[in-house]
Amino acid sequence: MDRRTLLSSLPPLLFGASASAAGLRPRAHGARSPLAPDPWPLTPSFQAGSTAARAPVRPRRLRPGDTVAIVAPATATFFPVDLDIARESLEAMGLKVLVGEHIFARHGNLAGRDEERAADLNGFFRDPTVSGIVALRGGWGSARLLPLLDYDAIAANPKVLLGYSDITALLLAIHARTGLVTFHGPVASSRWNRFAYGLMRRLIFDGEALTFENVKQVEPGELAQRQHRIRTLNPGTARGRLLGGNLTVLTALLGSPYLPDFSGAILFLEDTNEAPYRIDRMITQLKLAGVLDKVRGLVFGECTECQPGEGTYGQLTLEEILLDHVKPLGIPAWHGAMIGHIPRQFTLPVGSEVAIDAGAGTIRMLAPAVT
Repeated sequence: MDRRTLLSSLPPLLFGASASAAGLRPRAHGARSPLAPDPWPLTPSFQAGSTAARAPVRPRRLRPGDTVAIVAPATATFFPVDLDIARESLEAMGLKVLVGEHIFARHGNLAGRDEERAADLNGFFRDPTVSGIVALRGGWGSARLLPLLDYDAIAANPKVLLGYSDITALLLAIHARTGLVTFHGPVASSRWNRFAYGLMRRLIFDGEALTFENVKQVEPGELAQRQHRIRTLNPGTARGRLLGGNLTVLTALLGSPYLPDFSGAILFLEDTNEAPYRIDRMITQLKLAGVLDKVRGLVFGECTECQPGEGTYGQLTLEEILLDHVKPLGIPAWHGAMIGHIPRQFTLPVGSEVAIDAGAGTIRMLAPAVT
């Protein structure tokens, strides 16, 4: 990872010279939308338990010189060099970095006891000098913090919260309880390549309303594109609030008061290291819980290391599972989006209103996610 020279290598990407290669379309002023007129009004599409629906709350954008905090809400970090690299990566973005008091605490495989991990997160939300919070890594443990979070303090101090995988629990619960737009994207210890950093910068620093689409690139020596291909399940367009994240974490929260209402939402999902039958079981659970019947569109990202393995002859593939469960819904849907446990991944604004085109494989933001 080129941590110190990253910024100097990015201006062409950030200012539009390679927008299509970065998986983004710049918005042309006055351009006609390729999406059909939408019959649904832009009304809030979530509730937290019995709480009345609220409009999304946008955090303030990050600026060079801002202070961000690194927290460890899930699995412990066993190698101090991982924190060094994470800190240096954020500093290379022009940010100042604070580190949670319990970043190296231990409780089994967790990064400290639940109360310790929650205290770091609550403390940084309350701290007026902190502009953003980035999870160091995922793993498991974020859901254990949900009853311990100070949602009143979070609502009173809206700020950027970034992470993915197990951090899905925090992203969805905080949005559901406070209306805060959160960000499903790289963790602090991720590899901040040109794609991941450039997209995050345009979204969270520059405040652009982006259109996300996969890279269209034929690798040297090939005659056709192999990576980052999409497969449309049902063509069409839809709009709604963008909600979702890691499939395993999301389904584990079903029945709790920490999920938003998915009525009228655009659902996005990703996962890793799950056997196909478990993916089938979890999507069946979403169906039985009524989630799939509520959403207006569905985007499945990458499911890395989810292929049938030894001893699983005849098992359904991911595409067959999606065809069984999603295609009959008749809603716009596709899979293969650059979301998930991959080096080049989208940073998506959880809770923002978007419009999707399943035939083109695009997610278009209808407003900036930050102020």
